[in-house]
Amino acid sequence: MDFLALAKKRYACRQYLDRKVEEEKLMQILEAGRVAPTGANRQPQRLVVVRSKEGMERLARCTRDFGAPLAIIVCADTSEAWTRKYDNKTISDIDASIVTDHMMLCAASLGLDTLWVCMFRPEAVREEFRLPEHVEPVNILIVGYGAGEPASPERHDTLRKPLAETVVEETF
Repeated sequence: MDFLALAKKRYACRQYLDRKVEEEKLMQILEAGRVAPTGANRQPQRLVVVRSKEGMERLARCTRDFGAPLAIIVCADTSEAWTRKYDNKTISDIDASIVTDHMMLCAASLGLDTLWVCMFRPEAVREEFRLPEHVEPVNILIVGYGAGEPASPERHDTLRKPLAETVVEETF
């Protein structure tokens, strides 16, 4: 499958089968996150894999889990992230998002469905999963086998803005 077909196949899955994600697939997803590019190759991502019943119950106290068997809490070690010298922007959130995207697309290539969750209570995640002060939860990637009908890859034809509305040449 070419990259655009894969990207169009991926959708925000909000209902999952009661089926575990195979260990070898999880390892491939985590490897995709490991090889993701990060600012100055600092690799500040810290991934908390949640797959036990107890762990998923703890996660459900922080956000909706949509009945998925697995979640990866994507965190950033802010003490290791690169900072842009011109305005002192620390790009840990960008690095964590690149890692999340790589893992999400890898999961799709393996026949798994995902949901990228940003609507969660950060302090609850910090408490439930005992995150150190310098480790910030950025995203949660819900992973599993989707229940129901997946979204059509053609949905992008009508749900996405045309390139002319989002791309300019040279300057605004």
